[in-house]
Amino acid sequence: MRLIRALAPEALRAHPAGRAALAFFAGAALVSAFAPLEWVLVGLAAFMLLIELWVSAASPRSAFWSGFWFGLGLFGAGVSWVYVSLHRYGGMPAPLAAFATFGFCAGLALLPAAAGWLQARWRVAPAARACLVIPALWTFVEWVRGWLLTGFPWLSAGYAAIDTPLAGFAPLGGVYMLSLAALACAGLLWCVVRNRGRRSALLVLALLLGAGAMLRTQSWTSPAGALRASLLQGDIPQDLKFDPARYERTLETYALLAEGSRGRLIVLPETAIPRFLDRIDPAYLARLEAIARQRDGDLLLGVPYRPAPGVYYNSVVSLGASPPQIYDKVHLVPFGEFIPPGFGWIVRVLSIPLSDFSSGSPDQRPLRVAGTRVAVDICYEDAFGEEIARQLPEAQLLVNVSNDAWFGDSLAPAQHLQMGRMRALETGRMLLTATNTGITTAVARDGRVLGRLPEFAVGQLEITALLYSGATPYVRVGDLGALAAIALMLGAALVLARRARSG
Repeated sequence: MRLIRALAPEALRAHPAGRAALAFFAGAALVSAFAPLEWVLVGLAAFMLLIELWVSAASPRSAFWSGFWFGLGLFGAGVSWVYVSLHRYGGMPAPLAAFATFGFCAGLALLPAAAGWLQARWRVAPAARACLVIPALWTFVEWVRGWLLTGFPWLSAGYAAIDTPLAGFAPLGGVYMLSLAALACAGLLWCVVRNRGRRSALLVLALLLGAGAMLRTQSWTSPAGALRASLLQGDIPQDLKFDPARYERTLETYALLAEGSRGRLIVLPETAIPRFLDRIDPAYLARLEAIARQRDGDLLLGVPYRPAPGVYYNSVVSLGASPPQIYDKVHLVPFGEFIPPGFGWIVRVLSIPLSDFSSGSPDQRPLRVAGTRVAVDICYEDAFGEEIARQLPEAQLLVNVSNDAWFGDSLAPAQHLQMGRMRALETGRMLLTATNTGITTAVARDGRVLGRLPEFAVGQLEITALLYSGATPYVRVGDLGALAAIALMLGAALVLARRARSG
């Protein structure tokens, strides 16, 4: 009870403006639970405060606005790097970029607001609302956010739990299962401090954490070999990346890094060569291919590819001992890589090269390179767990190529790495990530970072990549596991509500 009073004094909770301020502060504080800070306890406290505001709301409308302000604080602080992309690198005037960023965050905040309104409609005891209804509805709107209008699953609560015992649930139901478990823990702790069935809440909390810890010891996939890999980071500044005067220097940077590498698999970042594949000097491509062949391996090169006039893809091509192959990016970034219908005017405001890519086929299979099968994805795609799982269990290794230079020195690269770690944990596969300016990393199948390069530095990360076969439950059923758990929790709450009315 003291914790609630300290976080949310009665005088503030009793006034609409005070409730809005508390919700906004809690949402902004929640950002610290994600990378790079990873203050998990602060995140739990933030959710406990939101639960208090929702349970004590006088009406569904009041709960709606508490959810909205919480969401605005979360996204306003957590994805403020959108402004950097739009203004600094996209060339959008500062006032317009600020307005667009605010509008984007406010739009995202409508989903937590909807969760607040919906939970307030449930006529159940406060403990059931805190432990069942709120975790289920919050996670459900996270899932909706993951596909609505092409999806933006950034800052799902489960990512903040990746280094806790709850991470054992990820191979079962992915990041949304972790969100569900994390919110349930917050609800149970709220019951403890509110003295709503304290002993039962502590028991269930211990069981939940214990189950997660036991699941972490489970090996869902089996070793299938190893290979030496080299991840190259050219550190090409985004504002110079497409400068013709910088082009030759970019080519030489990556050629020298490749020549100095020792890997059988060499991975270059997204659009490492900022020119269409058919316009790159064939002699340069032959140079890269020869480097890979010397190691009896292959090189993966991020490059724009156009198979026909007016049609071009954000692609990864292979060069080396294996037959040439290509992967075309499927899940494109709205406004950054494609322009939604009716928004053509954006092109006249932004100065983003190659901002109207075509989407690749969702049925692409893993690339057969360096003696194994590799599931390749490009940048933003590794935010979508089910889409990564499409190429499994056939693929034995995950490879992501990215260009996080669009976000500058912001929270985005660390948040992006955290999402990549979740994909490794969900699939039971090692993940290799090669980025332009950072964070270039190698991640174990349990989500641990095995090696990384510093941001904004030229370098190569040499790593022994372990290969795995088999499939986690998440690979087989995707988000259905989490959705089934959500349905069970809401069903249990419904049963409790009916018993309360009949009693």
